[in-house]
Amino acid sequence: MKYIDRELERKFLSMNGVFKAVMVVGARQVGKSTMLRRLAEKEGRQWVTMDDQQTRDLAKSDPKLFFQTFKPPILIDEAQKAPEIFETIKIMCDNTEERGLFWLTGSQSKKLMRQAGDSLAGRICVLKMYSLSQRELLDIKPDEELDFSFTSLRERSMLFPRNNIIDTFEHIWRGGLPDVQSLDEEQLREYFNSYIETYLMRDAVDDNGITDTEGFRKFLRACAAFSGQLLNYNDLATSAGVSGVTAKEWIKVLQSMGIIQLLEPYSSNELKRLIKTPKLYFCDTGLCAYLSSWTGRDVLMNGAASGHFYENYIVGELTRNYAYGKDNVNINFYRDKGQKEIDLVIEKDNVLHPLEIKKGTAPDKRAVKAFDVLAGTKKEIGNGGIVCMADSPFPIDEKNCFIPSNII
Repeated sequence: MKYIDRELERKFLSMNGVFKAVMVVGARQVGKSTMLRRLAEKEGRQWVTMDDQQTRDLAKSDPKLFFQTFKPPILIDEAQKAPEIFETIKIMCDNTEERGLFWLTGSQSKKLMRQAGDSLAGRICVLKMYSLSQRELLDIKPDEELDFSFTSLRERSMLFPRNNIIDTFEHIWRGGLPDVQSLDEEQLREYFNSYIETYLMRDAVDDNGITDTEGFRKFLRACAAFSGQLLNYNDLATSAGVSGVTAKEWIKVLQSMGIIQLLEPYSSNELKRLIKTPKLYFCDTGLCAYLSSWTGRDVLMNGAASGHFYENYIVGELTRNYAYGKDNVNINFYRDKGQKEIDLVIEKDNVLHPLEIKKGTAPDKRAVKAFDVLAGTKKEIGNGGIVCMADSPFPIDEKNCFIPSNII
């Protein structure tokens, strides 16, 4: 399979010039090792993997000898399997001013983040990688950061092919794991089945101490069924046949594994009666579609859950965009106890950019009236609009546009 350039490469190389160690974390099989091995080969950096039993045993039993054998600069794959090396890495970092000595990858876990954080605080930059975005699959890299003004959106749209719901839902149904991109429907089902059993269930047991594996499988499916909705622990617990306490713990486990993300509600001292419950989304829509038993692109696209999946897709694309980009933003949603809501509120430089998400090609432009509730925040309300299946950006009013979903 041809290598797909990853958007994270730019940020990784930038941080490599500043930090002595850089670690890339993320869910299983999103492409962490592939990206770093390719970058390592370009500069002749040696790499080792802790998947190798002999290498791992050496690292665990004698970290100093390990680093005499494998001298920095070095790429260490699956670093979480030999946590004993972190203390030695700390000492080596403190004895030099050289940057970019250690590249590390690790499957995202609470244990790894704790180990790295305790030993390498101030010495390491941790970057998160997600499965492939639509931009990466199209090999399109806009030079400018995402800007919701009509002029900027129109220029950005020139880089992309025409918005197409078939292509959009193909990506939603298939997801962004690199290994699934060329698989047919039967192969895709078997891949995700194996992915769950080989990686997710093993990590749940080995890294998180979960013993009720059948309950955890049911919980995974319940999370997929409630994706795009407000997080309700009682509903998830009932669906999986576990307690509410267990449901809360398992949500944290799935977050730490990079399987789900929680979108927090917008909060403001000026606005009262705002809800405090987050919304649940899957980091990869393909895995979510498999767990929800959607057997093909067309049945998903025409099914009752298509709107939720489309929203999950948009949230995921924006999450990737800002995780890999230069902008420092907060992504939230707005909902108050009076049922007024805005799908997304993106805050950048103290300016709020409100977005609605609609699957149609020409949604009702009156949806932007919901943005008026933000006037009470005393913050500037910037450009926003309705993210939808429109062919091209089109102004709604002086601040808002119809925004084709394929260009975000």
